[in-house]
Amino acid sequence: MFEKRPVNPVRYHPIQPDSAIPYAKAGLQQGYEAIFAPLISLAEQDHPSLLRIALDGTHGAHFHSVLQSMVEILEEQGYSTLVMRTSSFIKTSEELRQHFGQNITDNRAFGYFTEGTIEDYFRPNAKQEAESTLHDAATATRPSRLPFCVITCGPGAYWLGDGNFDITYFLDVSREYQQIEYKQQLLNFGFNGNEDDTEKYKISLFVEWPIFETYRKHILNSIHYYIDMNQPDAPVMTTTCSLRQMISSIAQVPMRVKPFFAPGVWGGQYLKEFADLPADWANCAWSFEPIAPENSIIMEYEGKQIEIPFLLVMHYEHASILGERLVKLFGDYFPIRFDYLDTMDGSNLSCQVHPKQEYIRNQFNELMAQQESYYIMESKGNSEVYLGLTEPCTKEGFYTAVQTAQDTGIPIEITDYVNSYPAKKGDLYLIPTGTVHASGKDNLVLEISSTTWWFTFKIYDYLRQGLDGKPRPINIDHAFENIDFFKKTQWVEEHLIPLPTLLQSQGENEEYLLGQHHDLLFYVHRVHLHTTWEDNTNAEMVMYNLVEGEQVRIISCADESMYVEFKYAESYILPASFGAYRIVNLGSGPCKLIKAGVSKTWDVSLIEA
Repeated sequence: MFEKRPVNPVRYHPIQPDSAIPYAKAGLQQGYEAIFAPLISLAEQDHPSLLRIALDGTHGAHFHSVLQSMVEILEEQGYSTLVMRTSSFIKTSEELRQHFGQNITDNRAFGYFTEGTIEDYFRPNAKQEAESTLHDAATATRPSRLPFCVITCGPGAYWLGDGNFDITYFLDVSREYQQIEYKQQLLNFGFNGNEDDTEKYKISLFVEWPIFETYRKHILNSIHYYIDMNQPDAPVMTTTCSLRQMISSIAQVPMRVKPFFAPGVWGGQYLKEFADLPADWANCAWSFEPIAPENSIIMEYEGKQIEIPFLLVMHYEHASILGERLVKLFGDYFPIRFDYLDTMDGSNLSCQVHPKQEYIRNQFNELMAQQESYYIMESKGNSEVYLGLTEPCTKEGFYTAVQTAQDTGIPIEITDYVNSYPAKKGDLYLIPTGTVHASGKDNLVLEISSTTWWFTFKIYDYLRQGLDGKPRPINIDHAFENIDFFKKTQWVEEHLIPLPTLLQSQGENEEYLLGQHHDLLFYVHRVHLHTTWEDNTNAEMVMYNLVEGEQVRIISCADESMYVEFKYAESYILPASFGAYRIVNLGSGPCKLIKAGVSKTWDVSLIEA
């Protein structure tokens, strides 16, 4: 069975608490009582006259449940409390829309990545207002032998209080969790309304996440307690000191993120059945594993589990994971993604193109262009892949055809303009930026790509509506600014549909180069495994996916207690520090693994402006 909640065991024992954290316990603590225990101990044993508490965290976390329980416990024991919500000190919804207007834009799908900070959400004198509110309340409170407890609660709490707190908590949830909440009633932080789910995601992507995820990185070392709120009824807490130790442990061995599934208008039925997804889903279009900013990762220590954003793992351990050369190129940004596109019993993806590096930087302030490849995991019937332009296709003719279709609602035959190729299991198609492409129906595609994922310019989408019943955004003008019209049939077949090349053999086992191109930052190899394969990370991150076969084990040659096992369609990241390793076939027949990493010839830094 495909594992939807892979667990990464913490192998360091024991995890140590931080002596500077008040009344800390090591490891993982579960439930609300654990959250409040150090607070009560601090109040009872240190006897402060004023106790300042910060409940900071990620927008969408259930602050209210933690705050309500905290206030009830304190007041039951006789403590006077004051709650200051950060939402009381931020700009109005209208002011935020105006302030971030150039980032939100009036385009339905695309914005411009902000370079703003947490301060941009708050009124100019917010810190002074908060301090004045606290002072007035403390002055008005009658003297008592018990401390006056002031709780600053909500995203940005630590900033609002200028870090002057006696005990601090950070409530965190994954992007996956947030997006589920957005499909319910959650609005973007500070906003009193959204047009639809697409706008919620757009504001999150271009404004909220750049600001709040950067803020989280900057303050987390100063926070006492980290709380996983992905299951609000069963929170899991640890000290930030313990959290760093656990992250360090899992980053030394192969790791797997938690896959993130999503339906789509063209989605198929293969992943829905294979991964046992909810029966009420119409389909499953995507599975992300990994798209580093989108995924979370589950760590287990002494029988307890905690789910954290994979971005935190990269923040603390990017040097161990990526290796020195890749850190110079990408910083703490994980550069390669695997994801599935499922069109089995579904329909064609839109005819699309991805923007060039200069264009995506100038137009959207995005660091990395979306370079792709399609590996056909499964196919059936007469499935196809669309790649490049037909020899007769002209820019003017193609533009007129797709624009007329949009204006009139009369469909066109896309193969008059775009090449169609039969898709067979094991085929690889390279898709540099500027290349028109799409997967046809009845494919399960493993995308091996650069990590950017949002910048798909739809050229033609068969006049379809989205799952929300609205017309899907078409980006003809953006697209035609980026299409390489020299990538026609002959050129495509010579450059983008490579034949496998044998690189090396170990007995009956073989490694092939499937694809590499000068303007793709990644390489794609395939290991044909009968028995055992020996390899080395050579101080750079490597990724594996089992594309055929039953199960394999990857074992450290230096320490055989360091190993992982995984099954068909599951993906693992091997950190640069892992070194020499063996892959052992545990199945009853031969298997094949996709192996991907950053090309040795790639020397373009994507973290420099």
